[in-house]
Amino acid sequence: MDQIDFVSLGIGVVIGIVIWAIKSFFTVRHYKKELKDYKNHLERQMKLTQEGTKKLEEDYEKLKKENENLRVTVKTLGQKPGRNELRLLNIYDSALRKMMLKAPGFAQGWELSMQEAEREYEENEKGLKTVIKKVFGPSITHKTDVTDADIEDRH
Repeated sequence: MDQIDFVSLGIGVVIGIVIWAIKSFFTVRHYKKELKDYKNHLERQMKLTQEGTKKLEEDYEKLKKENENLRVTVKTLGQKPGRNELRLLNIYDSALRKMMLKAPGFAQGWELSMQEAEREYEENEKGLKTVIKKVFGPSITHKTDVTDADIEDRH
């Protein structure tokens, strides 16, 4: 009877080891498959991230070049003839508005001067002064205007 107990015990242990080995085989296989899936997922994510980063870098370089081109264009446009005069005109306009607010008597004198300057400008555009101004520049016509006004005041 003692022999039968050892034999049945040995058979039971062998059966247990075989079942444990089979179960371990399937468990290891399951974990290997899961690990492979994680690796594939990680590779996909890394590729997507790499492509996204590459696209962002390309966009950044493109925007950087575009920004530089726009900066050069703005600088070039600012140097075109007439831009400095327009800038100066805006500065004068702002200064005049501030002066009108600060000095009450200035506004009346300014309005009279503006009306006179508008009349002179219209005369210059219609008459001989325009041709002289184009040929000799504004300083000659300005000096002539002053002398004509002086002559009229003396009579």
